[in-house]
Amino acid sequence: MALTKDRLNGSLTGRALVLLLTLGFVAVILAVPVRNYFGQRAEIAVLEAQIQVTQENVDRLKLEQQRWADPAYIAAEARRRLLFVMPGETGYVSLGADGRPAAETISDQVAAEEPNWYGKLWGALVEADDSVEPGSVNVE
Repeated sequence: MALTKDRLNGSLTGRALVLLLTLGFVAVILAVPVRNYFGQRAEIAVLEAQIQVTQENVDRLKLEQQRWADPAYIAAEARRRLLFVMPGETGYVSLGADGRPAAETISDQVAAEEPNWYGKLWGALVEADDSVEPGSVNVE
């Protein structure tokens, strides 16, 4: 009877070992697809968020396009941005403490923008001219 118990215990241990090895093998085989699945789900979530932001941007631009189709909005923006007045009206500009117009003008907007190509070229020429000291040029 002792041999039968040892034999049963030995075969159960062998079966358990085979079962554990099989489960480990299945886990190794499934690790890559499961990792890919979760990676793709995360990528889908990021892309859906980008789509949402882009859609909001499109909606905002459509609204702005509708505004610019209205002649009253165009007139209001011309008055605000360009300081236009209608015929017969008198335009006033309030000055700040420094004597400059308090409202933003076109020249302020142009100065804030990045210089164009000829402005960059002129700046490079001025900089090159300033770097040469008078009388240091040796002409032979």
